[in-house]
Amino acid sequence: MKKIALGLGGGAVLGAAHVGVLRALDELSIQVGMVSGTSIGSFIAALFAFGKNWREIRDIVFNLDWFDLSGPVLSQYGLLSNRKFGGIITDLLGHKKIEDAPIPLSMIATDIGTGRKVVFRDGDVSSAVMASSCIPGIFKPVECSGGMLVDGVLVENVPVSPLEKYGAEAIVCVDLLACHRFHQPENIIGILLNAFYSTITNTTAMQTETADLCICPDLSEFNLVDTHKVPEIMEAGYRSAFATLESWLERER
Repeated sequence: MKKIALGLGGGAVLGAAHVGVLRALDELSIQVGMVSGTSIGSFIAALFAFGKNWREIRDIVFNLDWFDLSGPVLSQYGLLSNRKFGGIITDLLGHKKIEDAPIPLSMIATDIGTGRKVVFRDGDVSSAVMASSCIPGIFKPVECSGGMLVDGVLVENVPVSPLEKYGAEAIVCVDLLACHRFHQPENIIGILLNAFYSTITNTTAMQTETADLCICPDLSEFNLVDTHKVPEIMEAGYRSAFATLESWLERER
């Protein structure tokens, strides 16, 4: 079986499902030769690319204080700064460069000044993850390479194109929002997240058409801020990924 290239999409707390996908890949002995991530997918992709296995990532996600990843900021561009999130990544991985990852890594952000896609293939890991997961309106944009960068879901929620560009033999991607059902928000953060993610769900299906396999876990019973249901989200991701990958392997043989 040839190594796959893995694209991990965005979806706030639903990103915990990616850990279940990594578990399924491990149990089915499917090797990953390249990985890309958008938004929360960039966080999981970075950990994986630098050698964290699914069990280690599971423990990191379990212990993550999802509501303490940011701090207030005096800025006309956002309510919060996600610089604290960048510090967490540095604490977990050290001061790493993307180009030094044992598994080739790419991450997607959006230049909010131009609307263009920014693909990180080199540079500081923590800065790239911060930019890729910087939800506009909530977080102050990350200033990098002369631009103001925000969440990559605006341009490519499931990051397939970098994998195609850099020669992937087989692409498996994960769309966390394919089966998503939006829930009534309970606060302003919920309103902003629903507004943000509802704008991109229709375009994602077109972006993933060129992948060899798209894993679409049914996460409809969870909302985007269900931090207390992280274990259940992981398990849902695992069940869906294992069944989808096992069926795909049978067809490929």
